[in-house]
Amino acid sequence: MNTANLQLEGLYLAVAAILEGMCDKGLFERDELMGRLAEAEAALVKDQNRPAEMREANIEAICFPVRFLREALRVPSEGRSLSFAQLASRVGQSKREV
Repeated sequence: MNTANLQLEGLYLAVAAILEGMCDKGLFERDELMGRLAEAEAALVKDQNRPAEMREANIEAICFPVRFLREALRVPSEGRSLSFAQLASRVGQSKREV
């Protein structure tokens, strides 16, 4: 596996933990963060400057970090925590909500 991919796994989990902490401290409401992440995903999907010939799989890859963070913010409401692989699997199995 590419070392950069491993580093990104750590980064995604770190950002998810920071967002969770911000919600726990009352700095953001979870719904507000979810909404902002949904807006970010919508902006990525509708990017007018992206080459028209870009494949759907590539657009899904571009959206993965935002979708991962949204899923990571959903998990605590289920009363558990998931590993990177478990969260990534859930993201891969879900359809885009935008």
